[in-house]
Amino acid sequence: MKYALIGKKLGHSFSKVIHGKMGLDYNHIELEENAVQDFVRSSGLNGFNVTIPYKELAYKFVDKLDDSAKAIGVVNTVLVKGGVTYGYNTDIFGMRYALKRKKIAIKDKCVLILGSGGTCKTALEVCRQENVKKALVCSRNGEINYNNVYDKASDAEIIINCTPVGMFPNLDGEIIDISKLIKLEAVFDCVYNPLKTKLILRAEERGLKYSNGLAMLVAQGLKAEEIWLDKKLEDSVYESLICQLSREKATIALVGMPGSGKSAVGEILAKKLNKKLVDTDAVIAQRFSSPSDIILSKGEEEFRKIESQVLDELTKTSGIILSTGGGAIIRKDNREFLKRNALVIFIDRALEKLAQGDRPLSKQNGVEKLYNDRIDYYKSVSEVTIANNGEIEETAQEIIKYYENFSY
Repeated sequence: MKYALIGKKLGHSFSKVIHGKMGLDYNHIELEENAVQDFVRSSGLNGFNVTIPYKELAYKFVDKLDDSAKAIGVVNTVLVKGGVTYGYNTDIFGMRYALKRKKIAIKDKCVLILGSGGTCKTALEVCRQENVKKALVCSRNGEINYNNVYDKASDAEIIINCTPVGMFPNLDGEIIDISKLIKLEAVFDCVYNPLKTKLILRAEERGLKYSNGLAMLVAQGLKAEEIWLDKKLEDSVYESLICQLSREKATIALVGMPGSGKSAVGEILAKKLNKKLVDTDAVIAQRFSSPSDIILSKGEEEFRKIESQVLDELTKTSGIILSTGGGAIIRKDNREFLKRNALVIFIDRALEKLAQGDRPLSKQNGVEKLYNDRIDYYKSVSEVTIANNGEIEETAQEIIKYYENFSY
């Protein structure tokens, strides 16, 4: 049996990975709009998913519609059986699953939906099913827009972002200033690449509940499989796949003092986890000059500018081991870059064990002063602190143990 995802541009979709892990013969098929009707009616497949921008077109072309699709006029899953095409919408299930998973309760809440496109229809139906107090839609040209939203939606308690703002490769996008919404309790962002958009990072800063769109993506995909294969999957299958994808897509970023063993630990992690090791100082040395030469010849400020440029680029990549320079965490922008796709680990080593070598800042300022100046940054950016005062192998194993229980 064969299955596929159809859409216009599918280069960054995770769907093939999701269904491949479940053992399905599944491919991506990019189509122009004028080819969608013929494909839906004579795909030669047993079933297929539909993504942007063809979900509403598919709704028009299938033979029969499930209540989930009828509710919002959008089809994202098609079953082909006996020459008949049946249209479903599993996005609704996926969004409800993801909200529940992170304990984001929207019943009796004021929900602010960002964006008025197809995903907004999903969010509105979820709000209806969950009996929200009020659902408000904010769009560029709507009655509630990004200029008056802080007045017209000042009582918003939950945000659901249905726009692509902040999505790879345009990671700097920030659609709304949530600091102006003082009643806000939680943020759900349908974007899953990067794992943490700026919207989610702002929610995290405020201590709000939050979720990205990865769990929604997995849940809607597995619900499609239940339809295609006519079987019920256990909840444990959903959670296992979400956790597996979280780990695969997450970068492990190592922060810590110069000489704390980040590179050595990173080498072991790369081998054991089958991830590529990237050392920011090595990238800088290859492209420009060694960090010590740049600092001595042009000053620390110039080096930090170069370091930020490199970090911005490297942290857009997911699924690597990233070893950072000791002072990379000084700049706020860098700390945000690190958290985009990364599980950030603070490698903490006793001061007397730190290797100083060719490290001009350690020599100029003294190791103890550098440590005291940076310790709060290391702790604030990292998910966990791992001591590295014994064998390197043991340190790496502690990180792997934490990583194996990690999930977004």
